[in-house]
Amino acid sequence: MAVSKRLLFPLLMLGSSVLSVATFPLKVLSQDASIPVVDAGSQMNVWQGIFLGFVQGATEFLPISSTAHLKAVPVALGWGDPGSAFSAVIQLGSIVAVLWYFWGDLTRVISGAYIAIRRKDYQDNDFRIALGIAIGTFPIVILGLLLKIVFEEFYENTVRGMVVIAIVSIVMALLLGLAEIKGSRQRNFEKLGMIDGILMGCAQALALIPGVSRSGSTLTAGLFMGLERETAARFSFLLGIPAITLAGLISLKDLLEVGVENSQILTLIASVISSGIFSYLAIAWLVKFLKTRSTWIFVWYRLIFGIAILAGLYFGVLENI
Repeated sequence: MAVSKRLLFPLLMLGSSVLSVATFPLKVLSQDASIPVVDAGSQMNVWQGIFLGFVQGATEFLPISSTAHLKAVPVALGWGDPGSAFSAVIQLGSIVAVLWYFWGDLTRVISGAYIAIRRKDYQDNDFRIALGIAIGTFPIVILGLLLKIVFEEFYENTVRGMVVIAIVSIVMALLLGLAEIKGSRQRNFEKLGMIDGILMGCAQALALIPGVSRSGSTLTAGLFMGLERETAARFSFLLGIPAITLAGLISLKDLLEVGVENSQILTLIASVISSGIFSYLAIAWLVKFLKTRSTWIFVWYRLIFGIAILAGLYFGVLENI
């Protein structure tokens, strides 16, 4: 029986909560002593978790980097670094939101691609979009696995540092501004194709560097490729569904393996639900905003954000952790 869009969001949010409870019941008994226990969310309370869910939801789909904000905001508030695993897990709320909002687009592309395959019509637009999304997911998966398996310590201790976040935020602000100036913005959603998915997928892989922003890098790439702002944003959201889902599920697995304090289970659930609600609101606002406005507000915000972090580090207000 098909699930209507009206029922999709509450069902998926309930599913996320059940999944969180099911995968974080008790601290794992068979812990390897050589693996450090993940301090999920730096022992945050529920209200702090809800607030970080808001930060995640409000920034995941805006071109300002949710990873950077989830690192910088709690550090600035004196809560410490919640860690990359916690940051990835609460993205599950964001994936619920994007599935709900783009349920129509997603089902149309999938069903259209399926029909095209049956007809062997490989020039069909829905087929080319679906194939572009599939192929475009490979760069971030491959690079993500490489970082996780080979360069995990370097990534956690150096790449996720506040200095890197600040510098990358400023660089990406300049690139987004250049894309606004140079982009022709003449192609809509009906003119998307496989090559768009591949190129935006390569841009999406850059988002593994905190401060880049998955939404920001793909939106910037889309503008450089001549897409309309709204089209670039919508395609960015669809392209991000596999990547965000994989990142969240892999982090769930990591947290399950090393264990989570019982007191943090409720915090994680609250964070996921909060991120889902605010992600949906952010998506709806951004799609409507980009129909009539440019991205310059995000360019200036990113510049100020990066400069503020550098100033905080220079004057000793922030730590480079």
